[in-house]
Amino acid sequence: MDKILKVILLVTLLLSLLISSCSHSSSIPSSSTPSSSTPAPTQENKIGTQVGNLAPDFQLDNLEGQTVSLSDLQGKPVLINFWATWCPPCRAEMPYLEEVYREWSGKGVVLLAINIGETSSQVKEFLQSHSLSLPVLLDTGQNVARRYNIQYIPTTFFIDKDGTIQIVKVGAFTGVAEIEKSLNKIVP
Repeated sequence: MDKILKVILLVTLLLSLLISSCSHSSSIPSSSTPSSSTPAPTQENKIGTQVGNLAPDFQLDNLEGQTVSLSDLQGKPVLINFWATWCPPCRAEMPYLEEVYREWSGKGVVLLAINIGETSSQVKEFLQSHSLSLPVLLDTGQNVARRYNIQYIPTTFFIDKDGTIQIVKVGAFTGVAEIEKSLNKIVP
């Protein structure tokens, strides 16, 4: 009886962790080294991953092999979502992100779904099988995930037109309205 109770408790704990978010990798050390293309920080605009910090710059390739840089998006509000195809909460929120991408890209919002550690073919297959067209960047070496101190996925950053992080959300969105509420805080 004691063993059965322990198993039930363990299964319950594991399910609650899985539902709330997927652990990315606790072995990834944090990195706050700014990119050379990012302006030198002052006390008011410190580079980091906390709300109020300037978002660390990065360069990643999209699925077409083109390089995308966060610094090239200066002047536009940006939503960055870290995810993986193997993560159930990530997969559950993808339709919401797709809807936001379709509705808000015309309003100047840039959505970047950063896939962590998977190949282009894995990601393309996932997108096709779920009829998704949102822009995906590949962080195959997990360098950007390290720079952003990603511990759990999905994790989403809402960055204003000045490059300042306004909101950080760890865990999956429950619907489009939740995402739009945060977008309203970064869209002028």
